[in-house]
Amino acid sequence: MSGFNSRIVEFSTDNIPEPERAAFWREHYGQVMLRVDFEPAPDLAFKARNRALTLPGLQLLDAWATPARISRSGRYLADGADNVILAINRQGTAFVESAGQIRELREGEAAILSGADASAFHRTSNGRSFTLLMPRVMVEAADVSIADALMRPMPVDRGALQLLDHYAGWLMASSGAIDAQLLNLSVRHVQDLLALSIGPAADLAETMRARGLRAARLKLAKSFLIANSRRRDMAVATIAAKLNVTPRYVQRLFEIDGTTFSAFLSGVRLANAHRMLCDPAHGQLAIASIAYDVGFGDLSHFNRSFRRQYGLTPREVRGDCGGSRGQPTARVSLTGSTP
Repeated sequence: MSGFNSRIVEFSTDNIPEPERAAFWREHYGQVMLRVDFEPAPDLAFKARNRALTLPGLQLLDAWATPARISRSGRYLADGADNVILAINRQGTAFVESAGQIRELREGEAAILSGADASAFHRTSNGRSFTLLMPRVMVEAADVSIADALMRPMPVDRGALQLLDHYAGWLMASSGAIDAQLLNLSVRHVQDLLALSIGPAADLAETMRARGLRAARLKLAKSFLIANSRRRDMAVATIAAKLNVTPRYVQRLFEIDGTTFSAFLSGVRLANAHRMLCDPAHGQLAIASIAYDVGFGDLSHFNRSFRRQYGLTPREVRGDCGGSRGQPTARVSLTGSTP
């Protein structure tokens, strides 16, 4: 077991002797982390790799493993944990079992299980899965019927569930760089998207959609912009195609957030330029080269924007940083263009 970052924990059998792997997994992953029984397939060398993110009211688990059966029953049900469990089969063959039913989860299908009921996830081939756990009371606060959704296979590639899948993946990839306040808000977004995926009451559906889907799409748009800000061809239409929405919808997402697409993108590029100007490794780079490297196509526009943002010219910032390398630099946040 090793720390992936401040919030991600990674489990792997890679450095565990083969005869000890099943016992280790049963104790640390099964008994401690998920409160489940674990049994690998007999006569096969067991291998597994898991990454887990645990937040208040939310647990995410990305797992790859050889064939095994994971079940929750008996003594584990006595712990009183009543979670809604969303299990997604990303790769390979798997089955879910609960309430006397057995259903195959094909690749790209998901199912809802109840942590308060006896259930099992049985992988019969090498494969990968993604599991989300959230307290049932949090999901039912949105007036959804969990009972109606149990053991109902759902395709992941459509609707709110597709967006939930992307958003949860973004959280797993980015959690180490997100502040605690935004992470807490993200739990609320996951709650909304999970409720929409299951099916909220009709009178709440539009409110949930407006709050959950819009917020999730904005975070995805900002994350994509930060990762690709150096592309000088970055445009609203690029983000719109990525999210499968109209360019005007993307513009509205940023406007509702109190900024604009152009202002956010400019803020990201300026913050990157500021960091480069203060980095000794880039001390020999011309300011024009830095401007073009971060995505600006016009040096005069870069200089004007930089001075408006920081109150100093790029050359002045480089001089100040040269005298005090430890001074703080601007940081771009997913909640706004620059903090």
